Amino acid sequence: MTLSALLSPVLNISPFIPAATTFAVLGLATVDSFSWGGQGLTLFLDLFTSSEERKRIIHHEAGHFLAAYCLGVPITGYSLTAWETFRQGEKAGIGGVQFDFSLLSDQEKVSRNPLIVERTFTVLMAGIAAEKVIYNNVEGGEEDKQNLRELLKILGLRAELYQQKENWALLQAKNLLIRHQTAYEGLVKLMERRASVEECQQLIQEKMN
Repeated sequence: MTLSALLSPVLNISPFIPAATTFAVLGLATVDSFSWGGQGLTLFLDLFTSSEERKRIIHHEAGHFLAAYCLGVPITGYSLTAWETFRQGEKAGIGGVQFDFSLLSDQEKVSRNPLIVERTFTVLMAGIAAEKVIYNNVEGGEEDKQNLRELLKILGLRAELYQQKENWALLQAKNLLIRHQTAYEGLVKLMERRASVEECQQLIQEKMN
């Protein structure tokens, strides 16, 4: 907004326009914080996401989706923008692939099969792995790392082991994506078209056979 105000005299823009815009955005943020819990501003900013950023998001989420399917973690849905998430009745900004992790609450099953936990770690890191494989760098995934660390904390693992677990899960996810590259590429195209979870799962199964 400061840049807009500075350029107003040069571009012959009315000084009232930047001021009005600033007021409108601040008003939105204030009302949003009281009534929508921050979602309104998230939805507003989502309008300015570039096509390249949206493409990266799809690649990131397709990584989660493929890993979850391959490792037997139930998928309940997905969204790729804040607006899609909001329309699905979820909190705007908390989008992506939705999983059913209820099995983790069954301590008896988890103790009998510790691979359940390891597979969950891999699913959580698969979005970051997808960005590394496709773009050779990572822009998203901080929330994924936070979720992984929260899970490690709940499981009682020592903090000094967190990075080791994160690195191992990332390696497993990268290997999985490379191994099933054809299925992954097809999944990205389907998710771009907003295909249903069932359609996406069917394609993965066909590509893996």
